Amino acid sequence: MASVSTFWLVLLRLYVGFFWLQHGIGKLREPEWAAPNGSMAQILQSMIKDTSGWYHDFIVNVVLPNSLLFAHLVAWGETLAGISLFLGLLTNVGGIVGVFLALNYLLAKGLPVSLDALAGLESAAIAMSLACVVLPVSKAFSLDAMIFRRRRKMRVGLGS
Repeated sequence: MASVSTFWLVLLRLYVGFFWLQHGIGKLREPEWAAPNGSMAQILQSMIKDTSGWYHDFIVNVVLPNSLLFAHLVAWGETLAGISLFLGLLTNVGGIVGVFLALNYLLAKGLPVSLDALAGLESAAIAMSLACVVLPVSKAFSLDAMIFRRRRKMRVGLGS
């Protein structure tokens, strides 16, 4: 029988997975997201004024000229992080992708980060995704747990 803490850890993983899945699928279903002058390109244009230094140069010289590619990377990254966390498959990888995405969204608001930005959705997404990396959220009711149990049974059966 699962403990109360296991219940809350599983609930956290499912919530964070649903969070990323909802954001990613929304972008995949919106044709305007990856259009040449679509939502992603508009977001990038507005980011330019808020960023500075190396991140500004990265946005202007790498991301903006390749906005179509980055629009797809963002949409698929969010979707796959969501699937990973929701199913509990490669959970740490899904959490790390979530942290990376949310950290980039926070950096897009500019440095130094204001208190308003720290109180925003990006900080919450970083904290929740990071929790999925450092806490044992995949120990129960996940594909990771099922695979781990099966591998352990196979090793025991082989005498290792």
